[in-house]
Amino acid sequence: MLTITDLHFSYGSVRALNGVNLCAEPGKVTCVMGRNGVGKTTLMRNLIGVYRCSQGSVELGGVPLQGFDAPARAKRGVALVPQGREIFPKLTVEENLRVGLEARRDGRRKVDEEVYAFFPILKDFRRRMGGDLSGGQQQQLAIARALQGAPKALLLDEPTEGIQPNVIQLIGEVLVKLARERNMIVVLVEQYLDFVKEIGDTFAIMNRGQVVAEGTTDQLHGELISQHLSV
Repeated sequence: MLTITDLHFSYGSVRALNGVNLCAEPGKVTCVMGRNGVGKTTLMRNLIGVYRCSQGSVELGGVPLQGFDAPARAKRGVALVPQGREIFPKLTVEENLRVGLEARRDGRRKVDEEVYAFFPILKDFRRRMGGDLSGGQQQQLAIARALQGAPKALLLDEPTEGIQPNVIQLIGEVLVKLARERNMIVVLVEQYLDFVKEIGDTFAIMNRGQVVAEGTTDQLHGELISQHLSV
């Protein structure tokens, strides 16, 4: 279980997270939703340890993560696929994947080739520079790189942003498979409502730095959407 309790964070005098409470279970896809600027990306960066909360706690499997920076949290089983992908453009696909191995605690230095079964295009392009890939291919690479660390909790920030429909479908299938077959905790920030309803098990809607509604995705109805998600 990934458990977030009373999480607070501010950018100087601007409060971005105001007591976030959220639980994400293994084997399920949890979708964090909300309009722009409500704190979704800030939450992801707090969970991975890029930002340090001023109050509250984050636990993975009952183990507190406070006090650990991002590399240490990665070694404890948390991986983030950031918004914008942030792959290394001057490294090959295979070299990008090897970077992900740094998060492993078992010392493994060989790429887990199961990711090529998830994303076959990466095997074909393993010697191609990351910067030469399309946006959809880079997103597949970013997810595959995160998986190299054998995470217990996989966080994704806007994984469908700017991606063609066939790749969105592939990413959705992979995330569901990771949750179901590996019993992984999958948490994604997502604004694409149809995608959330298709692959998500539970949702949490944020507004003004707080979770204001949550439930199973079949409970995402018109009133919630119009109140918290419609532009």
